[in-house]
Formats: sequence, structure tokens, C-alpha cells
Amino acid sequence: MNNSVLKSFKHSTILVAALALAPTLANTAYSQIPSFKSSKSEALTIDHRGVLTMAPLLDRVSSAVVSIEVISKVPEVEMSPERQEFLEHFFGKKSPFNTPQRPRGSSGSGVILDAKNGYVITNHHVVENADEINLTLADDRNVSAEIVGTDEKTDLAILKIEAGDLTAIARAKPDNQRVGDYVIAIGNPFGFEHTVTSGIISGLGREVGRSDNYQDFIQTDASINPGNSGGALINSKGELIGINTMIYSRSGGNQGIGFAVPIKIVESVMSQIIDHGEVKRGRIGVSIRSIDEALEEALELPNRNGALINEVSPDSPAEAAGLQEGDVIIEFNNELIYDSADIRNAVGLVPAGTTTWLTYLRDGEVKKTRITVEAHEEKRNKIDDEAIDEAEELERFEGATLTNIPEDVDTRGGDEGVYVAKVRPVSKAARAGLRSGDIIRKINRKKISGLDDFEEQVKARKGPIALSVERDGSNIFIAVR
Repeated sequence: MNNSVLKSFKHSTILVAALALAPTLANTAYSQIPSFKSSKSEALTIDHRGVLTMAPLLDRVSSAVVSIEVISKVPEVEMSPERQEFLEHFFGKKSPFNTPQRPRGSSGSGVILDAKNGYVITNHHVVENADEINLTLADDRNVSAEIVGTDEKTDLAILKIEAGDLTAIARAKPDNQRVGDYVIAIGNPFGFEHTVTSGIISGLGREVGRSDNYQDFIQTDASINPGNSGGALINSKGELIGINTMIYSRSGGNQGIGFAVPIKIVESVMSQIIDHGEVKRGRIGVSIRSIDEALEEALELPNRNGALINEVSPDSPAEAAGLQEGDVIIEFNNELIYDSADIRNAVGLVPAGTTTWLTYLRDGEVKKTRITVEAHEEKRNKIDDEAIDEAEELERFEGATLTNIPEDVDTRGGDEGVYVAKVRPVSKAARAGLRSGDIIRKINRKKISGLDDFEEQVKARKGPIALSVERDGSNIFIAVR
């Protein structure tokens, strides 16, 4: 092959040609080997062997991906007091259902986002109910990790480790991804550390099922399996574009449809958890819906982009900003709004107190207004700090802050019972299944009037107790030892 041919090929970007010529290139002098700009901006490079590879890029980024091992306890089988009594009648106290909790191990992945402070991001579901969290770094060091905070609604968690010589991954610019972009997933599927798979972005802005969680997933066909959760999805420049979180599968294994939380949500959640220990969501006080074909026609809208305001709450930021029923929000905080999910995600991830611009349509005219986002407080979590400070925490309910039912909490079953004001992650109460906002109505089917009555009944019972709990208007049973 002469120099002119090599020179011509050097400027080619056709991958097929590179693959076809690779055997010939292997016998060419290293100084003459053409490449795809063999630089930090390319995933695929032809190296000194004449092999098309992404190894140089992976050498740079893999050290930021960690394997996570979680030790937790297997939840005990929940059963009614009647069934418990029935089994003990035949088996005595040695009933097979009375076995103590056993340690259980599970695995996942994580990504180092801040090397100086040792912050690692992973999925909430990876470390949920963890008693012990151990990380294996790329250089085989084993370190323990503590939970800084988690956010169930985005399925993200921030861990902190104490270790030197860490490498953080570079982050891509938010909203700079396109369907068809080449991507690489790095994680710990089935315990196989630092497994690398590749594919493309198959879709953006995906929602999976109907949920109150904040969803704006990147969809990819890069192979993702159990254990990949919390791992990195990177672009061809080696920049983090998302945290792998779930798959769509009928078999439980990879079927080419995986989902990652995008970097813009990752960064927002991370900064709030580090600053506040939790995500303080915002609201503007509107009821919204997406625009379908019928609404587009009936309201004479130019297209279906935007979120239609159904209702404006009294004394809300939206009312103060002059928004009205029938307005269509098309931009918020410099982000284009295409449907109701977009505005929900955009507002929900803006810290309370932020003042920003909102653009909307009214009667065919584009208008702009300033709006201040206020803290979003769910009704089931309403309680003042003073009441929490005075609340009880019983040994059996370690991690749960209990009070009488506050007057401003809307309940279905009246004002008799005990209110769960807070539940600390990785605690007895959390492992038992209690959540903040729960209302405990009965113990072993016996009604309780308030905190004093509850404490008296708990102390009088030595074995496991069955709690009748009101949660979001529905009743569930929870067993506590």
C-alpha cells in the first residue's frame, strides 16, 4: 500500500473501510497506521496492533466505576396474629416461620463523581435497607461506604468513601445527547466486575409505567443486566451521560431495552443531597396535562408542545405570576417543555426559593413571566420541626420518629393513632417497612388512641406485633419485632 493511499484513508470516517483494511494495517509500520484521530474524543481507535478498539478510552474511565456489595437482612414473613397462633399450635415456638432474619448479600455498581470528597453515586434500590455497604475499586481496594442520602423518586443515592488516589468520571453537558449516539455501559452484572457493553441511544425522555417518580430516562440497547444498576452510561468521549437503573424484560435478563437516569437529574439530585441530605422538591401550584390531538384542535393551538394548565392553586407562585387556566407552559428555567412530564421534572428538580423565567401561550400569544418556586410538601409529611423534636423513638422502632397525629394532616380514619413523622434510612423501622407519613391505627388489631396508648401497648408485648397502618388512604399490615 503506497503513501498516497494511506493519506487518503487517514481522512476517511467510514467504519466499514477501517474494518476491511485492519489486517493489512497490522503489517504496516506503526508510524504509517491510520486511525480515527486516536485522541481522547474518540471511542474507537486503531492501535499499534492494527486492531479497532475502545481500550484506550476504557483505560481512562473505568477507574471511576466501582462494584458495590450490600449486606442486608431478609425481611421476615408477614402474617396475621391468627395465622401465627395457628402455626404455633402445631409447631410450638420452633415454627419454621419463626426463623430469625438472615444476612443477605446483593450487588450493584457505582460511579465516582467527586474524587476529592469521595462521593459515589448509585441507585437508591441498590442500597435500600442496607446494613453494610462495601465497595471494590478498580485497583482491587476494598472500602466501606456510608449513605449521604437517597432519593427514591429518582432512584438515586449518594455514598461517601474515605480513600485516596481516586479518579472521578468526566460529565457530559446536560441535554447534549441525541438518539443514535454511540454509548458504552460499564458495571457489575451478575458480579462480573467492570463488564463493558456498547450500543446506541435508542430513545430519550422515556417514562416507564405510570408512576409518581421523576422519569426522563435515556433508553439504550447496550446490554444491561442485574448488577449493572448504578453503573455508568458514557458517550464516545468517555463522559458520563447517565446512571443505569433498570431494564425492560420478560425474562429478567437483557432484551435490548435498558434505561439510565440522565446526567441533568443526576447532578441536581447530587448537589441537593450533599447540601441538604435530601432532595427539596419545588412546586409552582398548577394542575397540568399533556395536549392531545383533540385539545390541539379545540383550543386552536399551533402544535401539541407544552403543558396545559388545568387549574391554578390559590395563593400559589403560579397565581402570583399571573398564570391562568388554559395557559400552555412551553418553557421553564431555560428548558423547553413538550408535555406534562417535562414541566413536572423541571419544576420538581429546582430548589425551593429559585426565581426563574416561565414562558407560556395565551390566546395564541407568547408571554413570559418571572416565577418563584416554593417548597413542595406532601400532605402526609406535614409536621413542624418542634413537634418532631419532642417526638418519641422506641427501641423496637429505632429510626422512626413518632408523634400524635398533627391537626394539619388529612386522614381517612380520624384522629386516633400515631403519626410516623420521620424514618431514618438503614434503621429497624425502615427495614420493617415503615415510611414517613404512615399512620399506625392498631396493634394486633386493637385500636390505639394516641402516643401514650401506643407506647403502653408496645411495652406490654414481648413478641412480634402486627401494625395496622394507614398509608395514602389505604390500609396495610406491617410486622415489627
